[in-house]
Amino acid sequence: MFQVNIGMIGGGTVGSGVFHHLQNNRALLQSRLGLKISLSRVAVKALDEPRPYPIPRSVMSTDWTAVVNDPGIQVIIELVGGTTLARTMILTALRLGKPVITANKALLFEHGPELFAAARQFGTNLYYEASVAGGIPIIKALREGFVGNRITHLYGIVNGTCNYILTRMKLEGLDFAPTLKEAQRLGYAEADPSLDIGGSDSEHKIGILASLAHGFWVAPGEMHVEGIRSIGRADMEFAAKLGYTIKLLGVVKLVSGDKGGKRTVIQASVYPALIPNAHVLASVNYVYNAVLVRGDVVGDTLFYGRGAGKDATASAVLSDIADAALDLKHGSRGRIPPFVARGPAGRVLPIREVVSRYYLRLDVVDKPGTLAKISSILAALRIGISSVIQPEGHEGESVPLILMCHDAPNAAMEAALAKIGRLPVVKSTPVMLRVEDFG
Repeated sequence: MFQVNIGMIGGGTVGSGVFHHLQNNRALLQSRLGLKISLSRVAVKALDEPRPYPIPRSVMSTDWTAVVNDPGIQVIIELVGGTTLARTMILTALRLGKPVITANKALLFEHGPELFAAARQFGTNLYYEASVAGGIPIIKALREGFVGNRITHLYGIVNGTCNYILTRMKLEGLDFAPTLKEAQRLGYAEADPSLDIGGSDSEHKIGILASLAHGFWVAPGEMHVEGIRSIGRADMEFAAKLGYTIKLLGVVKLVSGDKGGKRTVIQASVYPALIPNAHVLASVNYVYNAVLVRGDVVGDTLFYGRGAGKDATASAVLSDIADAALDLKHGSRGRIPPFVARGPAGRVLPIREVVSRYYLRLDVVDKPGTLAKISSILAALRIGISSVIQPEGHEGESVPLILMCHDAPNAAMEAALAKIGRLPVVKSTPVMLRVEDFG
């Protein structure tokens, strides 16, 4: 029977999970694939480091080059993370003609074109199902399941840390800072949580999905990214009164092109947004992830599950092991190329040109004429107000003022906020969130 020998670099949380579940489900996987699989060598930083699942000392090494260069190893799994040494590891394996499986979203986002070009040049393949949304098979779905669709919309809740924080803020009426500390205590947030709560982690994942969906590489710096630090308990409460839930949302929309050789233009953004409570994404809570994909043929589809962790990520790596093994058995470099341009190179629409609805929270002095001053600024920039919430206060005191605004370009709203923020009656920096109706 055909046998595939695998070497893995990284034996920590995810790596030990891959080793454990491959041992447990090896017979099942082999019976389904009709071939043998052997994970025979694992490169680690230290032989005695703690691991969620044990790895036999006999298969471990502290020399990753010995694993990659072993002529008996046919497939390499990279699970070390980072964008420097991991890049060297992957390129070394690809130059030897060995397929590589990775969960490294940051590396793919920053160096994807180089890595995929190397795979093509040396006649091999790069597999990356585990790089986005953990155990949710979203990469395979976009690349293969929707191969006959134009992807018109994609929305993702893809960071479990942010979703956990926002869920608890909503359901328990908590403020941001203590909720973050509790997430850190429970292990849902890192000691330095900036990559998550600042939006960069979601940017990496949504950038990969946008590139895959539209056939051109969305480069670092092209996406508009906002995190969740500015969201307070008051925003959760007012959003609920208005019938919305706040989520950190990755948004990819086809704006124009993608037919008849025209240049594809897309929106690709990450920001906190108000989602109608009736929409299915509003009920995605705690550490769970979800991705909604809308195709021109299939319509709306939803993918839901755990987006991180040793077991969910291991499931995605096992899927890539199966694909890599079958491709080797049948002499295929990959059934469907990862990124296929469909005409002139596409572009990402600058956020200033993106049209949205808006939620606006202001801290204002409660006195006659305050709302008139604010509404006149919005009117001058052709921004309509759809609803207003102003809790009763005492004249002269500071009170929240909540405005829901009609569709307008982001540039117009930015200009309005700059002017509104300079009004003497406005006592703190305005909070602006976009509203997504999934139209």
